[in-house]
Amino acid sequence: MDTITIPAKQYQNLLEKAFRYDYLAGIVQKKEALFAAPPVKKVNKVVEAFETTGLYSPAFLKSLKNGLKRSSYFQN
Repeated sequence: MDTITIPAKQYQNLLEKAFRYDYLAGIVQKKEALFAAPPVKKVNKVVEAFETTGLYSPAFLKSLKNGLKRSSYFQN
């Protein structure tokens, strides 16, 4: 095998990309968790769960509610 020398910064970038790839590959292997249906079908309950975190703006919550209402999966 040949020895290749690369700068430390480039090595760190490659290592980070490898870790990210491994992480995503692990998620994709667990397809049941990735593509599982949400456990709650009520639009208001979903929006309330987002609202209680305090992380989302009123505009986002309104947009979320409108989007969920258009979905055939969720119930009003």
